Amino acid sequence: MTFLIIIAVIAIVAIIWISVYNGLVKSRMHTKESWSQIDVQLKRRNDLIPNLVNTVKGYADFEKLTLQAVTDARTKVNNAQGPADTMVASDQLSGALTHLFAVAEAYPELKASNNFTKLQEELTNTENKIAYSRQLFNTTTASYNAKLQTFPSNVIAGIHHFEPSEFIAVPETEKEVPTVKF
Repeated sequence: MTFLIIIAVIAIVAIIWISVYNGLVKSRMHTKESWSQIDVQLKRRNDLIPNLVNTVKGYADFEKLTLQAVTDARTKVNNAQGPADTMVASDQLSGALTHLFAVAEAYPELKASNNFTKLQEELTNTENKIAYSRQLFNTTTASYNAKLQTFPSNVIAGIHHFEPSEFIAVPETEKEVPTVKF
């Protein structure tokens, strides 16, 4: 009888262990998958940028420094290593694109261009998807990291060397209050 109780306890502990371990693996995979979604949107944006630059280049007196800043920022995103570096480069690219669109306001022919308008809409939609993907990544990261810190999963995570995931931080420039002038 005692032997059966010991076997039952071992079986219950094994089932709990396997269940918690599998939950940790699933959470880690959700975090990786949500990062992958960011990566997909960044690639989409990077694929659109050459078309935008070529469209804008058609307007001879358009600011070359602005186009160069967009091209350089795109290169930084392509060469970034790891999520944190990628997001810093991505934020720089977003800033360069914002500046490009602001400068484009001074060129009525460019603003009226069908290609430019279409590309601007595509990039705006992609920026929105990137923002959503960042939120999803931080949500899945929070869930995963919580599992790494709560009992009993923290014990199993420690034994199996699960590492916490880093959140994507909001750049300091985006935290500044914009100046509004009328």
